[in-house]
Amino acid sequence: MPSSITTDVAIIGAGTAGLTAFSELRRLGLSAVLIDHGPLGTTCARVGCMPSKAALHAGHQWANLRALLKEAAAPAGSATPDDLWSHARRTRDLLAGNTAKRTREVAGDRLLTGTARFTGPNTVDVNGQPIHARAFIVATGSRPVVPQALAALGDRLLTTDSLFDLDTLPGSVGMLGLGAIGLEMGLALSRLGVRLVAGDMKALPAGITDPKIGARAIEHFSGEITMWLGRPVEATARQQSIELRSGDAVEQVDVVLAALGRRPNVEGLDLQLAGVPLDARGQPVLHAKTLRAGSSLVFLAGDVSAIRPLMHEAVDEGLIAARAAAQSLGGSPLAELPPRRTPLAIVFSDPDIATVGQAYDTLNLDQTVIGSAQGDANGRSRVMGAEGNLVRLYVDRGNGRLLGAGLLATRGEHLAHLLAWAIQRGETVESLLTMPYYHPSIEEMVQSALKDASRQLKASA
Repeated sequence: MPSSITTDVAIIGAGTAGLTAFSELRRLGLSAVLIDHGPLGTTCARVGCMPSKAALHAGHQWANLRALLKEAAAPAGSATPDDLWSHARRTRDLLAGNTAKRTREVAGDRLLTGTARFTGPNTVDVNGQPIHARAFIVATGSRPVVPQALAALGDRLLTTDSLFDLDTLPGSVGMLGLGAIGLEMGLALSRLGVRLVAGDMKALPAGITDPKIGARAIEHFSGEITMWLGRPVEATARQQSIELRSGDAVEQVDVVLAALGRRPNVEGLDLQLAGVPLDARGQPVLHAKTLRAGSSLVFLAGDVSAIRPLMHEAVDEGLIAARAAAQSLGGSPLAELPPRRTPLAIVFSDPDIATVGQAYDTLNLDQTVIGSAQGDANGRSRVMGAEGNLVRLYVDRGNGRLLGAGLLATRGEHLAHLLAWAIQRGETVESLLTMPYYHPSIEEMVQSALKDASRQLKASA
């Protein structure tokens, strides 16, 4: 039997959260091992936020070319959609390769390759090798949700993980799920010339809860994607195609892309042997502040925690889990838990969709003023043909503090960051109105929405 290893903390999963936790534990002077079954490379770099942005960029290039050419044929020697798709895939491979290289450099001989499972509260087994630790951080990420009912589609069923394995683009895609990643990938494919039909049980796409932002998004993107929202969709394999049906609507497509969200990777870890409490769905029950699973020695971080499954949140959770684990081992003056940052979610849909701070569906609307700005009243939006831009700011009626925002806007990713910073700093409508706003800029939409909120606050005073 291979010799056992003893360490302060064993980290299972070498993605963003796991690698961050490993580096932080080393900084705190604790010993750690990093365990991963491979292939190395984070979810973000390999199948998530980075390849989706590469595909969106490819789609943007092709859509711009087609718009300029109108009905004319592309010049000889021009790139094709498959060429642009191949470039996006090479970009993905480069980014994932760089991330894997960095993981090996950071962890060195403390990186163990193999599949881990708990054999007790203080031990995991990695391919037959016992690892004894005083605490554990599970950062095993997530995988796409694929309902068993779709198994009959066989190799004509894709997920957001397997999509980038395609060498060439299909002619048509039926997409189940129109969340943030679903909308991004649907738009990328549509702009590369793929016919898209997409359905979702939710009435609004991309996780939007503000009904006015949602209505504007549907109005804008329905010209690129056929959307069946708020109703079930059935997919049935036929001899030459897949039939999609939703109510009376029927479409034939080449393949189906499941974009129904992601599921934490906890099966096969035998977490119950480590004393981890599980809920009715078999998922670990966590302390929200420390990410600790009950009174066990196990902390969960990143997508596997399912609290805020975003890359920048995985970094924060890696730090939180590392410092909480350090505290559980006797404390450290350097192990103070970092506070959570203002929630920030962006869909790079061009125009971008963003939810910042407190979401619309969590507001007390009786105590909230909503300041709005429209693109048709913003000079820069008109210049760019983006009159459909919409910014909505949620403001506390009592003290004028900015609580949150929802927007659909060209270059909205930048507005979203500015608003997140303002919310985290505790800015008010009046303090933000003292800031500079250059003309003509999209940022003037924030100024206009603040002025609208200010008028409402003064009227109700």
